[in-house]
Amino acid sequence: MAGKYDFGGIATKYGIRCEDGLVLAPGAFRGCNGKKVPLVWNHGHNDVENVIGHAILEERNDCVYAHCKLNNSKKAQHTRECLANDDLDALSIYANKLQRVGSDVKHGTIREVSVVLGGCNPGALIDRNTVALNHGIDMDICDDDELDEVGAYIYHSIDSVEIELEDEEEEEDMALKHAATEDEDTKKKVASEEDEDGETVGDVWNTLSEKQKKACYAIIGSALEEAKGKDDSDEEEEEMKHNVFEADDYGYTAPVVSQEARKQVLKDIKRYGSLSESIKHHMSDDDGVLAHTITPANYPKNADGSTQTYGIANIDWLFPDVKNFQSGAPEFIMRDQGWANKLLGAVHHTPFSRVKMMFADITADEARAKGYIKGNLKYEEVFTLLKRKIDPQTVYKKQKFDRDDIVDITDFDVVSWVKQEMRGMLNEEIARAILVGDGRSAAYEDKISEDHIKPVYNDAELFTIRVKLPYVASESEDARAKRIIKAAIKARIDYKGSGNPTMYTTAQVKTDMLLLEDSQGYPLYKTENELATKCRVKEVEEVEILQGVNRSETVESTTTVYDLAAIIFNPTDYNVGTDRGGEINSFEQFDIDYNQQKYLMETRISGALVRPKSAIVIEIARS
Repeated sequence: MAGKYDFGGIATKYGIRCEDGLVLAPGAFRGCNGKKVPLVWNHGHNDVENVIGHAILEERNDCVYAHCKLNNSKKAQHTRECLANDDLDALSIYANKLQRVGSDVKHGTIREVSVVLGGCNPGALIDRNTVALNHGIDMDICDDDELDEVGAYIYHSIDSVEIELEDEEEEEDMALKHAATEDEDTKKKVASEEDEDGETVGDVWNTLSEKQKKACYAIIGSALEEAKGKDDSDEEEEEMKHNVFEADDYGYTAPVVSQEARKQVLKDIKRYGSLSESIKHHMSDDDGVLAHTITPANYPKNADGSTQTYGIANIDWLFPDVKNFQSGAPEFIMRDQGWANKLLGAVHHTPFSRVKMMFADITADEARAKGYIKGNLKYEEVFTLLKRKIDPQTVYKKQKFDRDDIVDITDFDVVSWVKQEMRGMLNEEIARAILVGDGRSAAYEDKISEDHIKPVYNDAELFTIRVKLPYVASESEDARAKRIIKAAIKARIDYKGSGNPTMYTTAQVKTDMLLLEDSQGYPLYKTENELATKCRVKEVEEVEILQGVNRSETVESTTTVYDLAAIIFNPTDYNVGTDRGGEINSFEQFDIDYNQQKYLMETRISGALVRPKSAIVIEIARS
């Protein structure tokens, strides 16, 4: 290819992280292999005379190589002379249709290759492999007819030494003179002066955003301050401390621009064509020398650290204080404890906690009366004595507060509020232990032992009748509810408890039973009393803590899990023993060393069923 083209070079290099954090993935421009694209002078898309030839792209493992052919235009001929004299040796690409994944550019289309004065980073020479990347503007996706508006410029510098303007001070003075026309004192004078393209300085100024205008103010201000400093002293400060522009309505003043930043912006005027374009470029990059001018550092700050650019900072301080919707103490989120209070009020109480019970089983045949035949020997009857003993255990709730906190809470009586919680939860825990047990693992240090408060659910067969319903596949809720009702009725055959018992069950089971309908769609039980009558109980009580209670039973290496459906018993058949002085008592103590108020609520009790066959437990096997 060497004979067909005037020169070549690496158009873009893969796998190198750019200053803005972007990386071209290997093969990102693979689809451009062999493609012919315009060769442009310095990305001059606004004038066809800037097209100085064409380039054929060649995809390589680590880069895209450009074989460049110059045309016979004046700019091309001048470019050829510059290349021959080794004045120019940097390439740059313009690409769009870019697809990004995070900071990686995966795909794109190269639209042109440009010969440029110099790249932004050290990199490759024309026809050499040393390359560096920089993205001049943010990558974007655009239509083909928008190539002159949106895309990505990827620059490759030719030397590690930046290109210096031939006369930096002269160029700087020209740029400042051009930009200073925007000062209020001279703006009107130059607004009508036209440049080569027919645009006035005022027209160009109006293309800048307010943020870009403020950046321009900062550049001019820093330059003027520097000039003033040179007159006053031979020493040159590295960074300006003040600027000549007054604060705006929000207290904003143009940010300080260092000499290096100003020089970089003015030096790049040739690269980007104008001062305004150079300012836009250096503000658009996150790490550009003017990026700090976008968000003013001296705008008011809100309490959360955010910048307030309008209105009133921390305006929420003017809002009225929030008001408690509820008057007094917060409302407890708790389970329904009505059943617990009724249960504890209905159980049998004794003024002693160590309880011993003895029973004589006279149901066996050996205890039956016998008929006598003359001349035969008479035999004595035999029956069994049964005995069990229950010892008490202390059950308690303990709490403490810093006295400072108690004094500072003035909206309600926090001590009374906490005592209400302690008593309610203590009652529920005792009632739970009576019904189904503590529920916590035997390894739990503070478990309420079932040896001291015997739960009805796990009591011996002498006291609790256990009804086990088998598993039925694909059983409906109605069918399951009917089976529970039938089991409750049939279990009464063996029931030996006092009076009319109470059924304790879950809300789910009770709801399923109440929803039962006849063949015509009418409810079988219109009220809860009708349901209780059907089940041969005094009432059906919902107990939230029964939900999910189950036990496992292993027979001949086969383990079956049984879910609790209902517990039926009369609380008067359950004795709760408490020694005198062991009733529920409250204690308060003030710790003078730690300035803490401590509260204790406890009782020492025992509990167990005292009548054989006085409870019924209905369970349903799982699959």
